[in-house]
Amino acid sequence: MASSSSSSSSSYNSPCAACKFLRRKCMPGCIFAPYFPPEEPQKFANVHKIFGASNVTKLLNELLPHQREDAVNSLAYEAEARVRDPVYGCVGAISFLQRQVQRLQKELDAANADLIRFACNEIPTPAALPPPQPLMAPRHRPLEYGGGRRLGNEGGGAGFYSNSANFSLPYPLQWSTDHNPSGDINEGSGGGGDGNM
Repeated sequence: MASSSSSSSSSYNSPCAACKFLRRKCMPGCIFAPYFPPEEPQKFANVHKIFGASNVTKLLNELLPHQREDAVNSLAYEAEARVRDPVYGCVGAISFLQRQVQRLQKELDAANADLIRFACNEIPTPAALPPPQPLMAPRHRPLEYGGGRRLGNEGGGAGFYSNSANFSLPYPLQWSTDHNPSGDINEGSGGGGDGNM
């Protein structure tokens, strides 16, 4: 019976990881006990190696009780990072995460740019529309042709007669004298103009 009670009391009074590492008796009011449980010995070992037990004790005594847990977690994280990377420590991990965020941001910007280009390609642009048809210039005066010949009096009206032999059209006509050496514009027309040769 005494052996069972002594074993239960020894398990109840098991020293915290800090006191066990420092090989000292863990007192009831130990400041390390709430934050370094006996099942996490490596946590205090890293903190002690980087910061030292006396510095951690001083820091925890200067903080309020509700701030101590966050402080111990920060010390443990930084100590573990410094053990893994003695040169950069947690700064190396933060720099790695920052570079990863920047890379992902660039990929996101490129994807958004592709989406914008894809959306713009679906909207018809003025270059994709058919070109406008050229409009004929309005005729403000009767056309004249040298030689006093009538031009296309197919409607039975008075027709157009020329008073000048130096008139030139801004564009070629099908009945131009280049294609009709004889100069008769009514040749072969079969229309209602003067067909007398």
